[in-house]
Amino acid sequence: MNTEMNTKSRKKVSVIIVIVAVVALLLIILPGCFYEVAEDEYVCTVRFSKIIRTVDEPGLYFKVPFIDSVRSFPKKTLFYDIPPSEVLTVDKKSMTVDSYILWKIEDPLKFFQSLTQISAAESRLYDITYNAFKTKMGVLDQDDIINMNPGAERNAIYDEIKAEVMGKTDVYGIRVVDVKLKRLDLPKSNEQSVYERMISERKREADKYTAEGERDAAYIKAEVDKTVNISLSDAKAQAEQIRAEGEAEYMRLLSEAYNTEDKRSFYEFQLALDTLKKTFNSKDKTIILGADNPIAKALINKAERAAAD
Repeated sequence: MNTEMNTKSRKKVSVIIVIVAVVALLLIILPGCFYEVAEDEYVCTVRFSKIIRTVDEPGLYFKVPFIDSVRSFPKKTLFYDIPPSEVLTVDKKSMTVDSYILWKIEDPLKFFQSLTQISAAESRLYDITYNAFKTKMGVLDQDDIINMNPGAERNAIYDEIKAEVMGKTDVYGIRVVDVKLKRLDLPKSNEQSVYERMISERKREADKYTAEGERDAAYIKAEVDKTVNISLSDAKAQAEQIRAEGEAEYMRLLSEAYNTEDKRSFYEFQLALDTLKKTFNSKDKTIILGADNPIAKALINKAERAAAD
């Protein structure tokens, strides 16, 4: 009887052990059977180093445990700050390019097969972008890049570089959203010489504008002087004409007023008296007049009338 009880007990223990083992196995296996996909990522199911499934919709998905693995890649636009690098222009002048790229993964299968990791993608983007800048700058003079021309000219250069970069990333499942130039600097070795050249160009341009301004000012002054002289000449001529007309009118009026011999004699006598009055406007003055002078005759007549009285 004891033996039978011991046998039953061993069976119960065995069943419990099996159940615990199964539960433990399920606890180990079940988490490996499912994976979660977020809204901003792609998740690829990898089996024996090959992608068998790509999911881009959020949710919970099944995979074969211990055989399948998952790789996630971001769906959002990524920012890559490219390390500054030097390029040479066609006139053999060095320039430092500092830029960045906005990019995103569009085909996770191509991306996994060609690059696998984000760091590998950034390295490839650096090479492509650097080569694009080097190729484009290599056919331009430094003066074509650093100048006072409208910004649209330089933007056209950057658009060409962006187009070249975009054309070489599709094979990696990557889409380049934008390539932006943060800074295009001169190396310290030739920075001062370029600044001096730019200052010289600005001074030459300023001198040109100054010369043109002085020339225009001289022309305007000459035109004004000419107009003033013409106006003064016309005014003087008009004044002389008016004066001559006035004198002519004055003489005409005199002729009409003294149109007889008596009137003319009286007018001449009146003028003589006015002259005499102006002459004797102070003391100690002597005037010598001829006997036939009208003034002398008038004075003599006045003296004779006074003596008679």
